[in-house]
Amino acid sequence: MQIIALGFFLLIMGGTLLLMLPVSSRNGTVTPFLDCMFTATSASCVTGLVVVDTYTHWSLFGQIVIITMIQIGGLGFMTFGVLLAMAMHRRIGLRERGLISESLNAMQLGGVVGFVKKILIGTLIIEGTGAILLSIRFIPEFGLIEGVGNGIFHSISAFCNAGFDLMGKYEPYASLTQYSGDWLVNLTIMSLVIIGGIGFLVWDDIIIHKWHFKKFHVHSKIVIITTGILVFGGAFLFAIFERNNLSAHMGNGEAFLTAMFDSVTARTAGFNTTDTAALSQSSKLLTTILMFIGGSPGSTAGGIKTTTVVVFIMYMRASMMRTRGINIFKRRIDDEAIKKASAVLCINLILSLGAVMLICTIQPLLLTDVMFEAMSGIGTVGMTTGITRELLPVSRIAVMILMYCGRLGSLSFALSFTERKKISPIELPQEKILVG
Repeated sequence: MQIIALGFFLLIMGGTLLLMLPVSSRNGTVTPFLDCMFTATSASCVTGLVVVDTYTHWSLFGQIVIITMIQIGGLGFMTFGVLLAMAMHRRIGLRERGLISESLNAMQLGGVVGFVKKILIGTLIIEGTGAILLSIRFIPEFGLIEGVGNGIFHSISAFCNAGFDLMGKYEPYASLTQYSGDWLVNLTIMSLVIIGGIGFLVWDDIIIHKWHFKKFHVHSKIVIITTGILVFGGAFLFAIFERNNLSAHMGNGEAFLTAMFDSVTARTAGFNTTDTAALSQSSKLLTTILMFIGGSPGSTAGGIKTTTVVVFIMYMRASMMRTRGINIFKRRIDDEAIKKASAVLCINLILSLGAVMLICTIQPLLLTDVMFEAMSGIGTVGMTTGITRELLPVSRIAVMILMYCGRLGSLSFALSFTERKKISPIELPQEKILVG
C-alpha cells in the first residue's frame, strides 16, 4: 500500500507541474500552484471537483493532461505499468504481481497478469463504443474534430467515474445540463458509469459464466443486486422528491431521465443534468447517502463500496437475530470482511466529519453544503452545490486529502503508515464491558 499511495502522490505532483506550464492554460499564463494541485488531485482520484472550468481555463494540452490522469487514476497506475512491461517484453515478477493484485483488489495472485489484459481490452472496447455513440450527438454540434474529441473525453471521464466535462463552451460549470432530455447522451453516460463502477471482478465473472447468475461468485451477486437496488430505488425516490421542484416543468420522459441520471451519477460519477444546488433538501440528503456508499470494490468508483454496506447491514441483522456469523447466498462471510467493513465505514465517517468541522470553523458556509462537499470528496464523486470555488486554501487542502484517501481507500491509506507486526501467541485476560 505504501508503493500504491506513493504512486498516486507522484501522479498528482507530475500532473500539477504539467498543468502549471503556460501551455496548459488558454491565456498562456501560469495557473496558481494550489489550483493546479487541486485539479490534478481531482483528476488522478477520478473525482470531478474543480476550482476552474475545464473548458474555459485549460488549453487542449491541459485537457489532454487531465484526461490522461483520469485514465491512469481510474484503472490504477499499476495497470499501466503492466502494459508498459508487456510492451517492453519484460518479465513481471512475484513482487509486481502482488502490487497489481493489491491495486486492483484481486481475490488471488494467480492469473493477475491475464486479468489486467482483460481489463485493458475491455476498457478500450467500452470507452471506444461510448466515444462513438457520444460523437453521433457531438459532431453535428461541434464539428468533426471537436465532436470526436468531446466524445472521447466524456467517454473516458464517464467510464472512470470522473465527472470532468468540456461543456463550459455553453456555460462554465454547467456539466451536462444542456442534455437533460437527450436519451442518447444520458443512456450512454449512465451505462459507462455503471459498467465502470461495478468492478473488474464482476466483468470477469460475466465473461466466464455469461448470464448464469447462479455460477457467479458471491461478491458479484452482491454487487449486481445492490447496484440495481441503489440505481432504481434512488431514481424512484428522486422522482418523488423532485416532482414539485426541478421536475415540475418537465415532461414525463425528461423527468424519468433526470431521476435516473441523478441516481446513477451520485454513485461517484460527478456529472449532473440538473442544477445540484437547486435540489430539494431531501434529494440532497439522498445524494449524500448515495455518494457515501459509492461504487463497488476493484472498480473505477469510490465510496465505502456496495459490499461494505451489505456486509455491515447483514452483520447488524445477525446481531439483532442473535445468530452466529453472516450467511448470504448459502455462503458464510469471513469474519475479517466484517472487521474491514466496520473499519472502512467508521474511518470514512470520521474523515468526512473532521473535514466538515474544519471547513465550517474556517469559513461561514452552510453546513448542508459543506457536508455535501465532504461526502463528494471522500466518495470521489465530484458533485457540488457550488462552494468548491469559494473554498479557502486550507479548506481546499482538506478536500484534496479526502479525495486522495477516497481513491486509495481510507483503510488502505491508514494501513500504509503501519508496519506489519507479529501476532503474539499470548492473549490477555478477557473482561466484559457494557455496550449500547
